[in-house]
Formats: sequence, C-alpha cells, structure tokens
Amino acid sequence: MPLSLRTTVLRRSFIAIWIVLVLVISFHTLIQPPFRLSWKLRHFESRPEWAYPPEGEQALPPLGKHTLTSDGLLVANPHGPHPIFQLIHDAEAAWEAKRERASKTLQEAVAEYRQRYRRSPPLGFDKWWDYVVKHRVQLPDEYDEIFEDIEPFWGIDPHELARTQQELEQVNGVVTVQKTDANPQFEVVRSNLPSDGQRLREGINNVLAFVNEVEQDLPPMRMSISPFDNPEMFSSWQIKSMALEAAANGTTLTRADLPPITEHGWIQGCPPDSPARLHPPILPPSSTPLPPSSPKTFIASHRDTMNPCMHPSLLATHGQFLSYKTGPYPKPTLVPRFSLCGTVLHHDIRPPVPYGWDFDSDPEPEENEEDGGGAFGEDLPWEHKTNERLDWRGRTTGIYASPDSWWANGHRQRLVTLANSLEGNVSVLRAPESGMEYEVEATPVGEPEREQLAQINPSWMDVAFTDKPIGCDQGTCDEMALIWPFLEMQGRREEGQYKFIFDVDGNGWSGRFKRLMTSNALIFKATIYPEWCAYILHLACWLYTSRIAPWVHYVPIQISYADLYDTVAFFREHDALARRIARAGRAWSRRHWRRADMTAYMYRLLLEYARVTSLDRESMDYIK
Repeated sequence: MPLSLRTTVLRRSFIAIWIVLVLVISFHTLIQPPFRLSWKLRHFESRPEWAYPPEGEQALPPLGKHTLTSDGLLVANPHGPHPIFQLIHDAEAAWEAKRERASKTLQEAVAEYRQRYRRSPPLGFDKWWDYVVKHRVQLPDEYDEIFEDIEPFWGIDPHELARTQQELEQVNGVVTVQKTDANPQFEVVRSNLPSDGQRLREGINNVLAFVNEVEQDLPPMRMSISPFDNPEMFSSWQIKSMALEAAANGTTLTRADLPPITEHGWIQGCPPDSPARLHPPILPPSSTPLPPSSPKTFIASHRDTMNPCMHPSLLATHGQFLSYKTGPYPKPTLVPRFSLCGTVLHHDIRPPVPYGWDFDSDPEPEENEEDGGGAFGEDLPWEHKTNERLDWRGRTTGIYASPDSWWANGHRQRLVTLANSLEGNVSVLRAPESGMEYEVEATPVGEPEREQLAQINPSWMDVAFTDKPIGCDQGTCDEMALIWPFLEMQGRREEGQYKFIFDVDGNGWSGRFKRLMTSNALIFKATIYPEWCAYILHLACWLYTSRIAPWVHYVPIQISYADLYDTVAFFREHDALARRIARAGRAWSRRHWRRADMTAYMYRLLLEYARVTSLDRESMDYIK
C-alpha cells in the first residue's frame, strides 16, 4: 500500500475512534440525572463511601418518603431511608443554590431588595454596598433577620415611635446613645445602669465598636440598648399583627388605634388558631419527662422549631419562658429597644454581639487555604480526635432556682438529667452501617429501638455541670448539689479531644457558638434564640434562606432532645459525614463570621433603624 494511502487510512481510523468515544461519553452523560451527576463529580474525592451502583446493576426499588410539616419538622417514615441523609442532601443543595444566586453588583442588590421587601433600600445603601465589596462580605442579600426585627415598626406612626423612645430612655437597665449632624460619632447621652455596671457598659461599647469605621456614613439617630442577656419586649400577637398589616398597606397606627392589654401569658403572643392557644401546655410541669418517642422527628427549619406558638412544649421546657411561669403582660405598643437576643415572641431589635471570642484568634484564611487546622493550638484535627461522646460543660444558668420556680424543667437542667440517667430507656433510630451511599440510602430506617440509658449514656454522653450551683437560693443550691455531679471546667486541650460538642442556651443566647464553630468539632445546637447570622432555612422553601445552614454547618437539635440520641447514633456511625459538616462549619465561621461581616450587619441594621424612626421616612429611601 502506498505511504500516502496508508496515512489516509490511519487518519480516518483515528477520527472514527474519536467519534465513537465522544458519542459514548455524551450518551452516558445524558442518561444521568443532572443533579446526581454534578453531585457525584463534586464530592467523589471527599466522599469515597458515597457511590452509585455499578453500570448494569439493577436499581433497588424506591423507598417511602418522609413528611415535612408546617412547624419546621421532618417526620420520619420507617419505610424511608434514614432521614438525616435527606436533611443533609436538601440543605447542601439549597446552600449551593443560594450562593450561586447572590447579587454581584449594586444594581442587582437593589433589585433583590425591592423584590424581597417591596420597598426601596434605605439611604446610604450604596456606601454600605461599597463596604461589602471592599471587605468581601458573602451573601449580600441575606439579611432577613433585619427585616423581621424592623418591619413591625413600619406599621407604627414615627411620631408615636419618638414618644415611645422618650419613655424607654427613662427605664432602668438601658443606655441611650445618639449620633447627630454636629457630632458624627455615637455618644452616650443617658445611662440607667447600676453604679457597678462597668462590665455591662463595656458590652454595649463592644457592640457599637462594630461601626467605628463607618459611623461617619450613618445618618443621625437615637437609640436605647439593653446590655442584659434576656429580651423583654414581649409582643401581643394582636398588636404586632395589626402593625404588620399596616406596614404592608403603607399606613401607620398610633397608640390610640391599638387594643388595650387585659390579659397576661405567653400565649398572648400567639395567633388564636395556633397550637399554643388551642392546646396550651400544662403548667406547672409535673415532672421532667423523657423525650417523646413517637413519631420520630428531626429539625428541617430551625427557626420554625423555635416558635412556641407552633411548639407549645417550649413554654414548659425552656428557662426563658419558665422563668415567668405562665408569662408576663405584653407591651401595650411596639418598643424599639435594642437587646442582645430575642425570641419569636419578642420584638427586641438584635444587633450582632461579639461575646466570648477574640476576632484575632483565627484570622480569615486565604482563598485556597485548607480549613482543616485547629482554631486554637489545643484543638486537634478531626483525624486525631479520639473521643466520640457528645461533650458539654456549663453552669446552672437558664432559670433562677428557688422553691417557687420550675427550675428542674429548665433546658440545661433537663439535658444534664437525661444524659446522666442510668434508669429508663429512650427510642433510637439506628443508623445504617457506613458503606456505599447507594446501598446505605436504599436501606429502610425501620422503627426506632428501645435503648437502655444505663448502656448508652456512659458511652455516648459526657455532659455535666461545672464548679458549683449558681443562680439559686441557698436551699435550692444545696438540693442541686445532691442531684448532679459538678465537675471541673474543661480546658481547651481537653475539649479538643471530642468530635461532637453540644451548644445549649444559658440565660440567653449562647456566647460560645462562634468559638465552637471555629473548632474542628461537629457542633450540635439547641436554641430558641434566632441569632443575627442565623435566619434559618426552611427546606421546603428556598426563597428566603439564611447566612448559615443547619445540616451543612452544624446539627440542629430540638429543645425537647427528642432527636438527640438518634442524631448522635447517626454521626458516630457516619464519620465521613460528621467530618464534612465539621469542616464546612469551620470554613463558614472563618469566611462568614468575621468582624467585617458583623460590621456589615450592624451597618445595614442601623440604616434601616434610622429610616423607620425618621419623621420623614420617604426622604430616607435610597433612590437612583
């Protein structure tokens, strides 16, 4: 065969082979579900235990589906896979979708703001955006917590708000600061703190310090701040709903338009057709029962499960509510007070709080820097952590303990009692053994099994109060010392041995959450206090999501602890999943919870506050 002819034949053979290869690859790609394929490509290296059935192997029959309820829970179907697989899968998909749709320009951010909130952004929004861009603040659209705090005040006449502000300034326990055209820096104009309240004043100064570098760009305003742990602005449902309706209609109310307050109780903050109104909890609680065993539920929307109107058991199981027994009288109007935390039943305005950690202890990583190192020298990498028990240490806070209080039912007290009990049993959904994803997720979870606390508590739980009882009268302190063991506080080195750490409310929100999230441990969190960073995503609705995502960055736990043992059992078995959430949580803390992120939040919050309290609100709109 001539050389030229041989060359032509070889060239055509190579072309034919390439065409066949392209067709095979294209066909294989097209028959894959697009999300599953991208999921596999993204996570194959980091998740070798998760794989799909070999080519040609028959797929297993589909399993039953779990149920998402309107109160923020997932109800487990025993004929479905373990529900935590679905919760992680859905949460990660929602988190990725949110990151991809984040605004990239000022014009996009303004359009997104108008679409979400049905009004223009506040005056100064452009300079706020410049700060966000300069400091690489992530998720610039996700400030729905500010909307939740400020929106009710749009329904109150601004002159009425000014009168309420004047009354608030006379109340004990608040500090009033102002910023004027003549003085561009915030200054304290009135302090009603006790003479020994230096620590309290420092707390307020630390909050205001967030805006030191941007206060020259803030409009004039006057505000009152409480430095105490608990919220106090308890809302009447009727008054708050009237204010929200007026805000939606573009009208305002005066105090004369509001109904009088004639009844007390936490249920006054709930709608007439809510579970709390229809089926209020029995108070006082008769005992400290074990968590409910059936049906098995897990948190899908953390914020919804913080709502006592939907979950009236919270009124009988958390010190925030038990401290007031059946509950106080609601405020006769909406009071624009800044507080360090709030609940769904309160209308306190919540700033970011830099409590309990050092901004410089763990600087922001470089773009491609590995996030697997320790937040502190004593915090071991995941692979070197040897203790797989759930770790918690804390004081007897959360509710004042006396013969007249219902302290035994407090959230911390119930946790320590449950985790140290050697009597009784709990129902636990056993996690399928770790293996190939396809096989594990195709296994029905089955019915929960009864487990003796005497067998699982010593090996699963390391939970204890520390030092000695506090927040109690002498007789009750002595009683508490006989009920529970009190251990020494853990150092960072000892804490760093644990893979799983629990974060629980104290007298208010948890001040250790940031530090724990920056560690290499997997953080379990039970709370009723939505935080500045945590407008929690509902897995059934992706429109309004969060700056942090449960099941992506941490593990949410119900205040009843009904899901605690199931969740611990799952992650003890699925170490790779636990490690991945721990690493994602640490990366989130280092990139989304920096000083600049808290400044951006406070900056935007104060722009909104200045507008809603202005006597000429329209002049405070950002219009371009």
